[in-house]
Amino acid sequence: MKTLHVLALLMLGSVFGGPPAAADILADAEARIERWRMGEVVLRVIGPAGQPIPAGRRARIEQTRHKFLFGSNIFMLGQYKRPADNTVYKNYFADLLNYATLPFYWWEYEPLAGQPNDAATDAIVEWCRGHNVTTKGHPLAWNWEDPAWLPTDPTAAMRLQLGRIGECVARFRDKVEVWDVVNEATDYARPEPKAQAPILTEAISRMGVRAYLRAAFKAARASNPKAMLVINDYRTDSAYPEKVISQLVDEAGQPLYDAIGIQSHQHSGAWPVAKIWEVCERFAVFGKPLHFTETTFLSGKVGWDLKKKDPRFKWESTPEGEQWQGEEVARFYTVLFSHPAVEAITWWDFADQGAWQDAPAGLLREDMTPKPAYEALLRLIKGKWWTRTQVVVGENGEAKFRGFFGEYKITVDDAGRELLGTFSLDRAARQVVDVRLE
Repeated sequence: MKTLHVLALLMLGSVFGGPPAAADILADAEARIERWRMGEVVLRVIGPAGQPIPAGRRARIEQTRHKFLFGSNIFMLGQYKRPADNTVYKNYFADLLNYATLPFYWWEYEPLAGQPNDAATDAIVEWCRGHNVTTKGHPLAWNWEDPAWLPTDPTAAMRLQLGRIGECVARFRDKVEVWDVVNEATDYARPEPKAQAPILTEAISRMGVRAYLRAAFKAARASNPKAMLVINDYRTDSAYPEKVISQLVDEAGQPLYDAIGIQSHQHSGAWPVAKIWEVCERFAVFGKPLHFTETTFLSGKVGWDLKKKDPRFKWESTPEGEQWQGEEVARFYTVLFSHPAVEAITWWDFADQGAWQDAPAGLLREDMTPKPAYEALLRLIKGKWWTRTQVVVGENGEAKFRGFFGEYKITVDDAGRELLGTFSLDRAARQVVDVRLE
């Protein structure tokens, strides 16, 4: 497990000299971001004729996409009654994010046996492709609710479940790049699944969690060896590593997963900084990227499932709640972006309209205007953590450049003619990168 993540953690531990205090975590965040999220490279800028651009020319460099995945679920894309609301949703999403979680809940996705709603997914994927947004399917296997048509025999049901995993991944092989394969397996037999999904819950019980996990991930891998496969759970304590992650290995003891998904719904209040860091440390020791898959802060009264507990309760966004949400969002994202093991953060849900639990959990209000949390993230993702700069080309067309990891465009004025090129910057970039202008 001597990966970048593990080695980075060892370095961080030596810097802090043990578990860091919250003040130190925040105080050192910018330095960690500078160290882990940025890189320096020499560009060799080459003109259309294949010759280096003459020294002295000024080049404008602008980031076009983050390597880091900043996302949200995109469940409400095109689902609002008012066309104007759908347009606003799309515009704000595309302006801020580069990552989208698409719904694959079996009981909703395939309400009738053999009739999955693939057409709706195709439409979302097409929109995402047009806006350079990476797509993730969520989830392939979750015993939260049995499809109404599922056979009552647990063995037959599990056979269909594993088949469904392979079919979905194969069907969207060139369209969906990331998958939450198994969801919430740590407490798979808690009261809600046992009541709502008795068949699938019994199927997992008979098969055993380890065999179930391994079979699910192997089915997904067989259908697309290049896909990023994620294990996802709401537990952030030691039970998740012990009961699930450590079990999800092949016969040789090698991980069957590519990333560890961590839910972070904070309906009842924000995690302290020390907890955010502790969670990252706990899971980073596995040497795999960490994806914070479901992140929520409310902009109204905090609490869990308040509307369900009291149907008369009206859960509204308030000015005070919005200010609190914006502050906590900025802090949470800053700590995660500064931790070297984290590679993705997904918000849940993008707008208050249609939000889970009817909670004011969105980055957009009920009327689709942006909350302070949206503006705070925009200032970070497309401002503070976004590179726009100018360089002067030196001898042999070379120019040194430092920026956040991601995709870039470079523009050079050549005697009144604007030449454009593109390049990528990441930790694995060569010391000198050739950029061809056209």
